Amino acid sequence: MPAASAGVFATPAPGATAPSSASGRYRPEVQGLRALAVVLVITYHVWLGRVSGGVDVFFLISGFLVTGQLVRAVSGRGIEFGPLWGRMIKRLFPAALAVLVAIMIVSVVALPENRWFQTIREVVAAALYLENWQLVSDAADYFSRHNEASAVQHYWSLSIQGQFYLAWPLLVAAVAFVARRRGGSVRRWLSGCLLVLFSASLVYSVWLTGADQPLAYFHSLTRVWEFALGGLLALVIDLVVLPHRARIALGWLGVAGLVACGLVLQVGSVFPGYAALWPTLCGAAVIVAGSTGSSAGADRWLGSRPLKYIGDLSYALYLWHWPVLVFYLIIRDRVEIGLRGGVVIIGISVLLSVATYHLIENPVRRSSIGVGNRWGAYRLAVLLLVPVLVVSGYWQAVSMQKAASYAANVLNPDHPGALARTPGFEYWGPEHVAPVPPLVSLPRDFAPGIEGTTCKASARNKDLGVCTSPVTGAAESRVVVVGDSHMQQYLAALEPIARQRNWQIISMLKGGCPFSTGSDRWPGDRGCIQWNADAAAEIRALRPDFVLANGSHNVRLGLTEDTPAGFVEVWRKLADEGIKVLAVRDNPRYDYSPAACADAHGAGAPQCNPLRAELLAADPPWASFGDLPSNVSFLDFSDYYCDDEHCPPIIGNVHVYLDDNHVTATYMRSMSPMVEQQIDAILAP
Repeated sequence: MPAASAGVFATPAPGATAPSSASGRYRPEVQGLRALAVVLVITYHVWLGRVSGGVDVFFLISGFLVTGQLVRAVSGRGIEFGPLWGRMIKRLFPAALAVLVAIMIVSVVALPENRWFQTIREVVAAALYLENWQLVSDAADYFSRHNEASAVQHYWSLSIQGQFYLAWPLLVAAVAFVARRRGGSVRRWLSGCLLVLFSASLVYSVWLTGADQPLAYFHSLTRVWEFALGGLLALVIDLVVLPHRARIALGWLGVAGLVACGLVLQVGSVFPGYAALWPTLCGAAVIVAGSTGSSAGADRWLGSRPLKYIGDLSYALYLWHWPVLVFYLIIRDRVEIGLRGGVVIIGISVLLSVATYHLIENPVRRSSIGVGNRWGAYRLAVLLLVPVLVVSGYWQAVSMQKAASYAANVLNPDHPGALARTPGFEYWGPEHVAPVPPLVSLPRDFAPGIEGTTCKASARNKDLGVCTSPVTGAAESRVVVVGDSHMQQYLAALEPIARQRNWQIISMLKGGCPFSTGSDRWPGDRGCIQWNADAAAEIRALRPDFVLANGSHNVRLGLTEDTPAGFVEVWRKLADEGIKVLAVRDNPRYDYSPAACADAHGAGAPQCNPLRAELLAADPPWASFGDLPSNVSFLDFSDYYCDDEHCPPIIGNVHVYLDDNHVTATYMRSMSPMVEQQIDAILAP
C-alpha cells in the first residue's frame, strides 16, 4: 500500500515536499520514490501478473517518515496520541472506506455468487484493518487456499500500515520514557531498539518464508523489519556524508534496482524473507542519495511535478487499480490482459483516483474535523465505518438466506444428481430446473465429516487427527478413510451407508497429502511424509475391515493421470498386515470453476465441458503395474463425473464441483448408492 498519501503522519500538504529525517528537512525525491513504487505495483499487476516489490518500498518510506516525525515530537512537547491518530483517521479512512462501498456495490452485480461470502468476509476485515490476518487465516485453511483473489485482497498492506501507525507511536513513546528514566539520548535508545526489532523480524521473516511462504507474506511480524529499516535510516541519515558523484550514482542505482526487482525475482513466491532486502535497500539508496542538485541526478526526475502529482495520487491509485483489474477480468471473462485492456484499466483507475483525491481525500484532510473537537475525527471514523458494516451485514444476510433456501430441493426427483448417470435412468421432471446447490452455497458445500464424529490427535503425531463416527453397539464394519481432501469428500457418500449398516468410519485426512510412503502432491514435504508414516502405523494398530485411500492423481488437462509408486508401496505394507485396501480413482481437476463457467456461459457451453478423453485415459493408470499387491482393489466412479464424451459441470441438475477440483457434498450424497454398490461388489465373498 502506498505509504504517503496513506502514510498519514507524513503526507505533505499540497505543494510541499516530504520530510527527510528526524531533522525535519524536506526532500521531494521521497514523494517521487513513492510515485515510482505505485507505478511499478500497478504495471506489474496489470501487464506482468507479478509482484514488483513496490509495497516493501512503501513500508520503508512509512518507517522513515513516521519515525522522523515521532522523534521530533518526543524532542519537543511529546507525542499527542489523540490528535496523532485523529489525523491518521482523516487521511486513511475516507478514501479506503469509499472504495470498499464501491467494491461491494459492483460485486453484487459482477461477481459470481460463489465468491460472495469470501468477498464479504474480506471487506469486513479490510474495514477493520485486519485483512492481512484474514489472508493468514485463509492461508492456513486448505480449502480457502483455492479462493480466487478478491477485489479487496490488496488491503492486506493497508492493514499492516494501519497496525504500524497504531503501534509505532506507542513504541517510540515507551523508548523515550525509558531513555529519560535511565539517562541517555532518545536517539541512541531508539536506534538500539529498532536494530533489535530489525534483526529479530528479519530472522523470523527468513525462517517463516522458508517454512510457509504464503503465511509469511501476509504476516505482520515478518514486515516489521522493513519499517524498522526506514526508522533507522531516519535516525542516521544526517550522519551520512557521501561525495557528490557517489550520491548521483547511488540514486540511479536505487531506481534501476527497484525497477528490475520484480523482473529478476519471483517476488510473490519468495518474499518477504531476505529477498525483500533488494527493494528496501534500493529505496534506501534513493533516500540516502537525497537532493543532489544535479541535472544528472535521479532526484531531478523523482522531484519533478508529474512524479510529485502521481505521489499525491498514490494512495487512491493503489486502492482503485486492483478492484478495477479484478472486475475487468470478470466482466470481460478473461484470464489475461493485453496492451489495450491494460491501458483501459489504468485509465479508469487514474480517473477514479483523481476524483477520490480531489473530492474525498483533500476536502476531508483540509476540513476542521478534529481540530476544534479532539474527538471529531473518531466520530468521523464511526460514521464512515457504519455504512460499510451495515451494507456488508445486509449482503451477508441475503447470501445466507439464498444459501439456506435450496435445502428442501436436494435429491428430490427434479435433482437426481449422479442417479442420472445410472443405466436406464429417465428424467421426467421439468425441462428447466435451477441446479443445486446455488452458487452462493458452493464454497460451503463440502463434506465436513460424519455427524457425531469425535476426533483426537494421534499420540504419534499431533497433526494427525483420528476421527471416529458413532455406532450402535458393535460396528458391523470398521472402515478407515485416509488421504487428502479428495478422500474427505467421500464422507458425504459414506455417511448414509454407515448409518444404515452400522459401519464405523475412522477418518485420517490431511489436505494436499494423499496416502503414500512419500509426498506425491508436494515432493519433499517432510510434514506430509511423516504424517503418512504415522497414519500407516495407526491403521496397522486399528486393523480395520478395509481402508479407502487415493488410487490415482493428476486427472487434469495437460497432465497424465498416474498412480505413484508411493501409493503402491504403502498398499504393499498394509498387505503384510492382511489389511484390505480399496483405492479410489481421482476425479477430474480443472484450471477454472466448472460451476462459475456454467453460470456465465451455460451448462452446455463447450468451454465448460472438456472432452473425457483429454482427462481420463480408457485404462486407469494402475493397469500398467504388473505386480500390484493382492490386498488392493479399485473403485472407479469416472462414469459419474463424465459421460461417454464429456465431463459436464452439472449432472442431474446438481453442481458437480464446488471449486476447481472438489466435488460438492450434494453431488457426493447422490453417489451414495453407487459407492455402496461398488464396495459390496468388491467385498462380496
